[in-house]
Amino acid sequence: MTHKKPLTKKLLGKLGPGFISGAADDDPSGIATYAQTGAQFGLTQLWTPLFSLPFMITIQEMCGRIGLVTGDGLSGVIKKHFSTTILYGAVGLLFVANTINIGADLGAMVAVSRLVIPTLPFLPLLIGFAGLILILEIFVSYARYSQFLKYFALSLLAYVTSALLVPQNWKVILYHTVVPQISFTKEYILNIVAILGTTISPYLFFWQAAEEAEEEVSSGTIKELGEKAPKVTKKNMRLLRTDTILGMLFSNIIMFFIIATGAAILHAQGIISVDTAAQAAEALRPIAGNFASVLFMLGIIGTGLLAVPILAGSAAYAISEAAGWKTGLSLSPKAGSKFYSIIALSLFAGIGVNFLGIPPFRLLYYTAALNGIVAPILIVLILIICNNKKIMGSHTNSPLQNLLGTSIMIIMSLAAIALLITSL
Repeated sequence: MTHKKPLTKKLLGKLGPGFISGAADDDPSGIATYAQTGAQFGLTQLWTPLFSLPFMITIQEMCGRIGLVTGDGLSGVIKKHFSTTILYGAVGLLFVANTINIGADLGAMVAVSRLVIPTLPFLPLLIGFAGLILILEIFVSYARYSQFLKYFALSLLAYVTSALLVPQNWKVILYHTVVPQISFTKEYILNIVAILGTTISPYLFFWQAAEEAEEEVSSGTIKELGEKAPKVTKKNMRLLRTDTILGMLFSNIIMFFIIATGAAILHAQGIISVDTAAQAAEALRPIAGNFASVLFMLGIIGTGLLAVPILAGSAAYAISEAAGWKTGLSLSPKAGSKFYSIIALSLFAGIGVNFLGIPPFRLLYYTAALNGIVAPILIVLILIICNNKKIMGSHTNSPLQNLLGTSIMIIMSLAAIALLITSL
């Protein structure tokens, strides 16, 4: 007698690196940024999820296609086709941004835990979260771990429920969704840079490229990353695009509802700056009442356990590929000792970030802005790679992909420049 798999398990089983990348995009940094957006600006930046969606899909699909076509991660491809200066510059930018992001996410996980149980000690809990993530990433097989990551994404659905339970003027919401309201104040530009940085994030570029190649290793198509270019079928491409579209759509739906909830609850109460876990937790009070802090804690810890391994893993892929070491989560601890040592280094460097004296939820916001400054530099490299027939063969960019990719690179560059100018 055969037993049918539960529908949720069946659907999640068909989703791959694109969906995980989309879910990880709504990490604690993303949640904090979206809550801050709703609190500070009400509904006036609710147009950003719809605006960023096609750009997110385009950039992440390019990164996934690079990994699928070359059988290598993004850093490995850069190493083979660009100068060492460009390689080390790209990897260095990623490592710095990821380390700060890891620290901010770990700090937020500790902060929400102590919000619920104030007697929990800060440093042991911080080290405990980092240690747990390190153990899972090293000792759980890639095939199992990738499935494990998908379930953490479901914790984000609490924000959709919360938004639907709050009385909303849906005509006004629709208006602000499709009609951008632009301001050139320092605060408005900073928030736009933060939103773009937490949706179009450098660590996801490296992660999805490497994981598409890792899928080829897991299926036995190639033995290890960078070994050879696997044969790519139309079905492979179709699955990549579908997976990426679903992942980015999921990410932006969650983003939309967090902003809407922040506007309806936080902004309406006069909370315009989300600096603490308690303030951010208020967004879930309609669904959880007095248990809002507990539900918020579960969401932050769930998304942190999803995103921090990806942040550390993407840094490890980038550095290991650049150094020519054996690379991949499919490696045993012994075979991948150097690769896993970078994951450990990233995590424990992130611990140090928490002693900079910046409140955890404010640090999350600044981390998103930093990603917004770094991303356009890396997008230039991705565009060059995806238009190189020697690298991509017949799978180079279409004119539409080039248009969208170039447009978001210019937009993010101009936003970063405007932020620097207004900050002087």
